[in-house]
Amino acid sequence: MRRLGICPNAYYNYRKHRKADYYTQKEKIKEQIEEIYHSHNGVDGYRSMTAYLERRGYSYSQTTIRKYMNGELGLHSIVRPKKPGTKPGKPHKVFDNKLNQDFHADKPNQKWCTDFTYLFLRNGDVRYNCAIIDLYDRSVVASVTDKHITSDLAVRTLQKALDSQHLTKGGLLLHSDQGSQYTSKAFIEYCESVHVAQSMSKAGYPYDNAPMERYFNTLKNECTKLYEFRTDEELYQAVEEFAYVTYNHVRPHSYNGYRTPYQARTAA
Repeated sequence: MRRLGICPNAYYNYRKHRKADYYTQKEKIKEQIEEIYHSHNGVDGYRSMTAYLERRGYSYSQTTIRKYMNGELGLHSIVRPKKPGTKPGKPHKVFDNKLNQDFHADKPNQKWCTDFTYLFLRNGDVRYNCAIIDLYDRSVVASVTDKHITSDLAVRTLQKALDSQHLTKGGLLLHSDQGSQYTSKAFIEYCESVHVAQSMSKAGYPYDNAPMERYFNTLKNECTKLYEFRTDEELYQAVEEFAYVTYNHVRPHSYNGYRTPYQARTAA
């Protein structure tokens, strides 16, 4: 070292301070990870965590965050259970699968997916949520919860989505399963009246509507399963806030490169 004009003490002090800075920064990142994880009720995996840290000005690879989060802190995302299958009712009419698992859209309001799911009040009473997402950015364009799972609920949800987007007639494909609400005369006639083309999954094949499956799993694991709802009003408000605020504007989505649906939509 002396031949290079480097003082050994200065060199070792440099290495000592560099190592200390590394561990100080590492502990700071781990504190941020714990804070985000617990404030989000444990729903974030390392990919989402990386995106949240990026927003706070900490740029690390997913590999590093996975090491800190899963390996050193022992923090893991809540496991998402699969949705149980349902039996289709007697259809008025069944449509071909025009979507055919092509979950990519070139522009907003080109391809929508819709479905129903079950939600529960604290006393065990069942409520039903009908939602529609836009495949362009995975944003929730409509969400309606009610006491009854009917074709009217499907119609009202689609009407709400169309009203919110101010669409011109034609050019929109709506994909669903073969549930009796979507194959009913009332729903089919409403779609025809607003020039919405229908597409349907194969019977008993949920993968044909995978984006809706994912959204409902997220809704339950990051919202409705974390709390007890005493009244319809409490449940309905929580579901709407999750859909229109948390999911659309706060939560990073892997499909959008860990941007929120709103960020991806406004960048279009």
